[in-house]
Amino acid sequence: MALPKFNHKLSIVIHTLGLSCLGGAIFLQILVFLAISQQGYFMAIETNPLILSAEIGLTAFTLAYFVYLYLKLMRSNLKR
Repeated sequence: MALPKFNHKLSIVIHTLGLSCLGGAIFLQILVFLAISQQGYFMAIETNPLILSAEIGLTAFTLAYFVYLYLKLMRSNLKR
């Protein structure tokens, strides 16, 4: 009985993290667009390898989560 409850909590954590990453990506894209529209360019340099690794890991997770949501939506719409 404890396993389904654990799976539900894990699912909530994954969806919360995934949606937060997608929201953060949209927010960052808006900031970059505004900087480009005001200055004509955008430049970012990350020198801390730990932060860079975390950003790359979160980007990979976000991509996988987006593909999961996309496929889930397509499968549910094709069944109709």
